[in-house]
Amino acid sequence: MNKTKTNIGAMVILAFMFFIFGFVSWVNSILIPYFRISCELTHFESYFVTFAFYIAYFIMAIPSSMLLKKVGFKTGIMVGFIIMAIGMYVFVPAAMVREFGLFLTGLFLIGTGLAILQTAANPFVTIIGPIESAARRISVVGICNKVAGIISPLVFAAVILNPGDSEMFKLIESGTLDEISKNLILDDLIRRVIVPYAILGTALLIFGIFIKFSSLPEIDTEESNAESEGDSSENRKSVFSYPYLVLGALAIFFHVGSQVVAIDTVINYAGSMGVDMLEAKVFPSYTLACTMIGYIIGIFLIPKVISQRTALVICSTLGLVLSLLAVLVDVPVVFFGHHINLSLLFLCAMGFPNALIYASIWPLSIHNLGKFTKIGSSLLVMGLCGNAIMPQIYGFIAQRTSFRGGYWILIPCFLYLIFFALKGYKINYWHKKSSI
Repeated sequence: MNKTKTNIGAMVILAFMFFIFGFVSWVNSILIPYFRISCELTHFESYFVTFAFYIAYFIMAIPSSMLLKKVGFKTGIMVGFIIMAIGMYVFVPAAMVREFGLFLTGLFLIGTGLAILQTAANPFVTIIGPIESAARRISVVGICNKVAGIISPLVFAAVILNPGDSEMFKLIESGTLDEISKNLILDDLIRRVIVPYAILGTALLIFGIFIKFSSLPEIDTEESNAESEGDSSENRKSVFSYPYLVLGALAIFFHVGSQVVAIDTVINYAGSMGVDMLEAKVFPSYTLACTMIGYIIGIFLIPKVISQRTALVICSTLGLVLSLLAVLVDVPVVFFGHHINLSLLFLCAMGFPNALIYASIWPLSIHNLGKFTKIGSSLLVMGLCGNAIMPQIYGFIAQRTSFRGGYWILIPCFLYLIFFALKGYKINYWHKKSSI
């Protein structure tokens, strides 16, 4: 009974943590067009917002694992929140001088803090209960993540954008302003981030200290994983001896990359159809609302009705179909008063299958690692750098073809996910074991 209460309390804290993850991460969808205008960037340059933010996952995942091993779970989480707060505070001087490179430094620090938190939180959610229902628990915290993702672009837009900004954006991009007048307007625009990011940084600092002294238990993820499934690591020399783990990290890479492309590019894509940023801000929320619906369905269906592996097969296939529709369909429609292309709605609908893909990949990749659990978790977190790489590839293709043409990058992503769902997760050895 005490263990059950502890687990419930831990899940509540973890759910709130995932809410924070979502609030901080998904605001990038509006930061991209915001920085593009205020810092005078090309579309390709603006996607360095996601690159700087998510490349930290690749660089800092293994150091994060080492930190958690040295200082423990709770202290590590506190450190993660402190680093995130520092990144938020960097936005203040960056806004004062309107220096995009300094903003990227702040985003990298925020990503570093999140890398530590994700390295700690994801395996915790996976092993806090039976492995066969891990996708359901990930769906629960995922709902909190996506609720935050739905409201964060709207809150951010409400705080930093004014009703008359649409005309100001058109004036800036018209090229009719003299340099002094334009710089005065852009300086005023970029400095609107100072107060919200200073407040958010302080809130993260306080929550990090709260975690240190909270009832969240210290756990040994390696011991818990071994107890729940058995330790198969005795004859393995390294974490790379687990093909399903390595293939799972690649699956994470392609999944999160395709997801962030579908969300963080949607405002610019809507803009190419004549929808200004003040109106287009709602489209990332539509995508994340579809994702939240997928999570809710997962909670009720996994594992009672369908297995984690079956959910992965279905969702990866549906993602492939929606990707093809997004790049091939060219039909004008009116949606809630917006004159857009139907392909934009297929892009938003991709949030639905994307919900259960991540929730299914993680437990299929992390099971039965024994003493390699923490480093294996770090490897999976490194896969989150797909969020950094894929938008850059999209931006490169889109700048040379079209916004819609850039979405061809989604097709190979979902083809790989289908491979992992059908075969990759079952590969236990790189070479067939001898029967002798």
